Amino acid sequence: MRAGRVWNVNDSVKPIRTFSVIPALPVDLEPLRAVAFNLHWAWNPDALALFRRLDSDLWEATGHNPVKLLGRLDQAQLEAAAADDSFRAHLDRVAHDLREYLAGAATWYGRERAAGDRPQIAYFSAEFGVTECLSIFAGGLGVLAGDHLKSASDLGLPLVAVGLLYQQGYFHQYLNEAGWQQEKYVDNDFHNLPITLERRDGCEPRMVELEFPGRLVYAQIWRADVGRVPLYLLDTNVPLNRPEDRTITDQLYGGDIEARIKQEIVLGIGGYRALELLGYDPAVYHLNEGHSGFLALERVRRLMEEHEVSFAEASEAASAGLVFTSHTPVPAGHDYFPPDVMHRYFGDYAAALGLSMHDFMALGRQDAHNEGESFCMTILALRLASYSNGVSELHGEVTRRMWERIWPGVPEREVPIGHVTNGIHLRTWVAPELAQLYDRYLGPRWRDEPANGALWQRVSRIPAEELWRVHERCRERLVSFARHRLREQLAQSGATPAELAAANEVLDPEALTIGFSRRFATYKRATLLLRDPERLARILNDPERPVQIIFAGKAHPRDDAGKELIRQIVALTREERFRRRIVFLEDYDMGVASLLVQGADLWLNTPRRPMEASGTSGMKAAANGVLNLSTLDGWWAEAWEGAGADATSIGWGIGRGERYDDSKEQDQVEADDLYDQLERDAIPAFYGRGVDGLPRDWIERMKRSIGTLTAYFNTNRMVWEYAEHFYRPAAARYQELTAGELERAKELAVWKERVRAAWPQLRVLEVDGDEVSQVTIGTPLRVRAKVWTGDLAPEDVAVELYLGPVNADGEITEGRTVPMEPVGQEEDGGQLFEVSTEPGSHSGLHGFTVRVLPRHPDLVTPFVPGLIAWA
Repeated sequence: MRAGRVWNVNDSVKPIRTFSVIPALPVDLEPLRAVAFNLHWAWNPDALALFRRLDSDLWEATGHNPVKLLGRLDQAQLEAAAADDSFRAHLDRVAHDLREYLAGAATWYGRERAAGDRPQIAYFSAEFGVTECLSIFAGGLGVLAGDHLKSASDLGLPLVAVGLLYQQGYFHQYLNEAGWQQEKYVDNDFHNLPITLERRDGCEPRMVELEFPGRLVYAQIWRADVGRVPLYLLDTNVPLNRPEDRTITDQLYGGDIEARIKQEIVLGIGGYRALELLGYDPAVYHLNEGHSGFLALERVRRLMEEHEVSFAEASEAASAGLVFTSHTPVPAGHDYFPPDVMHRYFGDYAAALGLSMHDFMALGRQDAHNEGESFCMTILALRLASYSNGVSELHGEVTRRMWERIWPGVPEREVPIGHVTNGIHLRTWVAPELAQLYDRYLGPRWRDEPANGALWQRVSRIPAEELWRVHERCRERLVSFARHRLREQLAQSGATPAELAAANEVLDPEALTIGFSRRFATYKRATLLLRDPERLARILNDPERPVQIIFAGKAHPRDDAGKELIRQIVALTREERFRRRIVFLEDYDMGVASLLVQGADLWLNTPRRPMEASGTSGMKAAANGVLNLSTLDGWWAEAWEGAGADATSIGWGIGRGERYDDSKEQDQVEADDLYDQLERDAIPAFYGRGVDGLPRDWIERMKRSIGTLTAYFNTNRMVWEYAEHFYRPAAARYQELTAGELERAKELAVWKERVRAAWPQLRVLEVDGDEVSQVTIGTPLRVRAKVWTGDLAPEDVAVELYLGPVNADGEITEGRTVPMEPVGQEEDGGQLFEVSTEPGSHSGLHGFTVRVLPRHPDLVTPFVPGLIAWA
């Protein structure tokens, strides 16, 4: 007799068929389903209040997930809500608002563009932070992407987004007894999230297939509706895949190099194919960081197939509609793949593009001839995108410096990488009580026109008493939450009843509260404020002017140095002198972030300049009247310098943007400055109370900060800039180059090939200028140049005078260019160019030279890598 299999409770049983169970809503509550499945509720306080009204405790327990909430409610609770006239009226109002929002034609884009002028824009990102219950983001990059979608929806932009649906997402954080960060991964239950699986004819899931070494990999497509914007998310956990391929989309930023390249193939190539499968044909693709860079190659490949053209011709057409945004000046933030990995995954793909592996790898290398150099996704994006940018003015400068070698010979200031400063989605981040105050004194238009500076000037009308009362409520809510979270943390670690009781005494709801929450990377210097514990103890424990600090944030699982910073903070919280004054909150997410940026008094940011690309947490704080104290890096450098002489009226800057060769010296100097500014200015301003008990100087700074910063540092302004400066011209150029059978793209490719072949012959033969040692301001300077263009016609090149002040090293600084006009040809064939121009508006030593660039009406920038000739 054959022994049967012995089953135990740990065995898993596979179903032969699956089906979804959905809540049975009473007829009168059926609109709840539509409200729950559109993430517009994430920035609609009335909708959030509706879900809390059903069961506030369950709303918290489900992680602010309305779909899970509806599935967990007792039928009796649902029936009671259906019988409640007040609740039904509330639901009708929220459902009506959603319908009106989705149908709204009076958006900015709808008003500005004709009906036919609606090029589709596809926005790709590895992470999206739309709401905390959809855990597919790690930090600032994802939250920025989520805010981008929300503002695109509010503005009516014809945008579609693509990302990955991570089975486990980013990790949950907890601390062990030693204060060391531990990671816990929890599976997302996709069928209890506000997302929908895309199906073919309502049955089989829609899938894309991808060619991996020796096999096919499949990804199904989910949709999350972010207001008017559809967000499509790819998921490889499907039965058609091998077990190892089902885990490709398991974790955000998890795994090794192999795991990363698999994810980026799914995101870039799979994402492009998903949009094609769903019937989209975007004119513009926006790559939010280099993770999705492979989509540029897939766009080229598809154009080659459709139009039977070469790689060079298709890449000209594809590049026209590509926009790339880089978010980090930190080298580790850019993905590099070793040559052997690229050969394994892209050998056949390169052949399909008609490229040798050498030429294919050159697309992602700074030095095309270095066979050992890894393939960089940022370089790939910079080479193929027609429009590239950093995310603040300073970050634009840093990014140009980082990647100037891609354009050899081009002055750093002219490297074709611009900037669009990040922002925040105000309706998501402003506290509900403060939003009501804005409604009353600014008028409700601030919600739809957050970039309207005139509206924000009205903040001066808000009575000091009302603004302070609202802010104090936000601080009290933050302190209450911090105590509750701390008790939970202690209970999970096995704390004694006495320790749990002591958690009720931490923090003071009336004390000056400093907030610090962000990713714990070493360059962010989370412990700069802790550098002198004795001085810090005196500051925090001043009996007349107490101060407290709330920390939150995660270190990357493989960043032990970042984890050490957390451990140091936690160790300090266990000292008696700091126990009630410093708190570290575990498992930082959007919910914790909201409470912190709304309830803190002072927002601390201490990155080592210029390592912070932008940093949006300070913007969120400023929109809530929280004052910033930050090093002059990222957005704060821009805000501070833009405020000029009034900078100290909106907050405080640490240092003045100095550069240091010794990081230890920098840390010491800036820590001392931080302590000084707290003791000398910030703390006295907060505790300087009048007879009415109000800190009127502090409140005036709050008003000036809100009125000065909020109108600019928001994502409506940011998305508008992308639309006007990038999306619109990119769409127009793409349509021009792809008209007919890509005729203009073909012509541009042929022209570039001819120019590249002839360029080595080109040289500046002579430069003649006025023979004077001094030039008076206002007196024209005349310069003539003779250029040998070889096989190139004069109209193929732009000859420019490059002039400016000369520094101590004999180099032209802050150079400006003036076009030189062709004036004839000499007998030896040299082309003559001439210009007469003002020498400059400032006295001092000046100089000039002449340069030659390629010129063609279809070039977005005259800087083609390798094509520049200097006298």
